[in-house]
Amino acid sequence: MTTPTPDIDLVTVVRSKAYAVALLLAAALGIPISLIAYGFLAAVTKIQKYVFRDLPGDVLSGGTPSWWPIPWLVLCGVLTALTIRYLPGNAGHSPAFGFHAGGTPVDRELPGIILASLATLSLGAVLGPEAPLIAIGGGLAVLTVHLLKKDAPPMALVIMASAGSFTAISTLFGSPILAAFLIMEAAGIGGATLSLVAVPGLLASGIGAVVFIGLDNLTGLGTFSLALTSVPTAVTPTVATLCWAVVVGAVAAALGWVIRWVGLALRPVVHSSRVLVTAGIGLLIGLTATVYQLISGHTFTQVLFSGQDALPDLVAHAADYSVGVLLLLCLCKTFVYSISLSAFRGGPVFPAIFVGAVLGIAMSGLPGMSSAPAIAMGIGAMCAVMLRLPLTSALLGILLLGADGVSVTPQVVVAVAVAFVLVNVLPATGTKG
Repeated sequence: MTTPTPDIDLVTVVRSKAYAVALLLAAALGIPISLIAYGFLAAVTKIQKYVFRDLPGDVLSGGTPSWWPIPWLVLCGVLTALTIRYLPGNAGHSPAFGFHAGGTPVDRELPGIILASLATLSLGAVLGPEAPLIAIGGGLAVLTVHLLKKDAPPMALVIMASAGSFTAISTLFGSPILAAFLIMEAAGIGGATLSLVAVPGLLASGIGAVVFIGLDNLTGLGTFSLALTSVPTAVTPTVATLCWAVVVGAVAAALGWVIRWVGLALRPVVHSSRVLVTAGIGLLIGLTATVYQLISGHTFTQVLFSGQDALPDLVAHAADYSVGVLLLLCLCKTFVYSISLSAFRGGPVFPAIFVGAVLGIAMSGLPGMSSAPAIAMGIGAMCAVMLRLPLTSALLGILLLGADGVSVTPQVVVAVAVAFVLVNVLPATGTKG
């Protein structure tokens, strides 16, 4: 989504008939785009549960073996690579370059984005659904505008693309406001343009949220919003936790730098033989998940996928995990996250949230530290490093704790600031391209 450079008279635009039409169109688009987004997320969840939970019981006896994810991750690599190679549009942005909210895809690129991300997310690669949903929502909105008016002005495309993206991911984050911050900060939209884009986007996402709730009740498939069902009790900020916030920010900066470096360093190898190398990366992901289950005794699914479904249970039962197991989980998830960035298609947000939360839980037993601020600091700091969006990252760490989020705000802000500054001081891991 490219921000127009000419000066904009906000009052004139808001009073115009064209803007009123844009609001009506945004409201109308909220319904079909939310239906498509819900269907996409439901399909991902259904395939995951069937392949990794139900199918082993149908074909094997004695439960799910630890090696079960290996062949599926190889298949994941093959399907994703074939889609990227043979369908138009490269199946969207490479997540190794970070989070993208701009560059709305044209209609012929949407099938590749949908198929590559569906294979990635369903069969175990470690990326999130937010990037494909943004592309799908924005692309469908722009396609609708072009069908209605082929010579639509650039501002109309910016407004409708943003509204479509808002709608597609608002309930994924559990808040249209958080989705708005994410897209606006990532796209660099500000000033009068921010005001003009925000209102249709919030309107469309609000209607989309109602549709999601209705579909949850109607289909019984459940909700797909990121939420912690059991949140540790927050405590009053102390000097000790503020000091630990500096440490968390520094650790997250180093860890995130390594993740991005690995993802970018592998890209030339992937390009040399996309199908073979991507299948090999899938094999490594499957082997890592298998090793984690054999060593820890916990399910391999904690290492696979975006981490959205595994995170609430992990936080709720954090006391059942030793520091050693948590560090092993953090290491395994970090490794598979970094190599997934190089070859697969999805978003970097949810794995960063999961890794940050695991890091926080592992550090929560340190002197002067407690679970709630540790988890919030870890999430905020890792997101700041991987997304390079400090405001959105701080909000993610705070809002995920619900009502107790306000009390951890000082620590989260410090951790995010330290992580963001340090990762920009460290040597660049690569350039966008």
